[in-house]
Amino acid sequence: MSFERIKPHLPWITLLALVLVVGIADSNFLRPANLISMMADIVPLFIMALGMTFAIYIGGIDLSAQSIANMTTVVATIALPTFGIAAALICILSGVVLGSISGFVTTRMYVPSFISTLAVGGIAYSAAQYMSGQRALFMDAGLRDSTFGWMTASVAGIPSELFIAAILVLGAWFLQSRTTFGRALKAVGAGEPAAVASGLNVNRIKIMAFALSGGLAAVAGLLFSVKLSGGSPTLANGFLLPAIVAVLVGGTPLTGGVGGVINTLIGTLIVAVIRSSMLYFEVDATQQQMVFGLILIAAIALTIDRTKLKVVK
Repeated sequence: MSFERIKPHLPWITLLALVLVVGIADSNFLRPANLISMMADIVPLFIMALGMTFAIYIGGIDLSAQSIANMTTVVATIALPTFGIAAALICILSGVVLGSISGFVTTRMYVPSFISTLAVGGIAYSAAQYMSGQRALFMDAGLRDSTFGWMTASVAGIPSELFIAAILVLGAWFLQSRTTFGRALKAVGAGEPAAVASGLNVNRIKIMAFALSGGLAAVAGLLFSVKLSGGSPTLANGFLLPAIVAVLVGGTPLTGGVGGVINTLIGTLIVAVIRSSMLYFEVDATQQQMVFGLILIAAIALTIDRTKLKVVK
């Protein structure tokens, strides 16, 4: 059996192998309560990676997601006392707007998404610093619980974060797999010149993909803010690299056109197991980003479609 036939199955094979290795090393890892807790902890990262999937699915990249999530934690904390539950809409709208700006700059000004999203991320970071006065902000606990307490509650022993993640992934899967927009995303990722020749409005599709990425990054930031009862320009720092790893390890390559949101779900679980295994095997916190960096290199090498790359620069 050739590697090309095995490659689509690598994500779930990797996940199963990692679970078995860590489970053998520490039997407590496989306890249902531990697995549920591990999955609940990874939900904000999953939501960020879920949005990023749309940008990578079309052959782009979104480096603004972490900064948008950081900014959203500040926006949520500031807006909650005045707007209540509507603060969530303000947060999501701000993420959608920033994502749309990235898409506009990429499509209308012909700036590569690597640069446009990095620049928009810088804008989001500066805005967060300005709004927060360059300090950590804290939510009123009672107001947070009365407005957003349902986001961190439990239903029948299952954390609400998992239900939120399930709703979002089902919605994203339906959008990708059962709508004209989803088919257009795949066409753009598989071959943009062919998509243009077929009459698709490629620019609009790409702007919408980046808007989705920004909006879901904002949802991740809102959940960060509620879980940690506050906001800061750096609250979500350290999540960008694992989010990219989750998408790529799941089987959505940087060249786009294949993979998708279910792959990102598997990839995020792989990241969750890797993070847990580093704790079990006592990998120093300062070395964990190095581990994710090595995994990222391996993921790109294994998933990228080299037929779309004549030259690598």
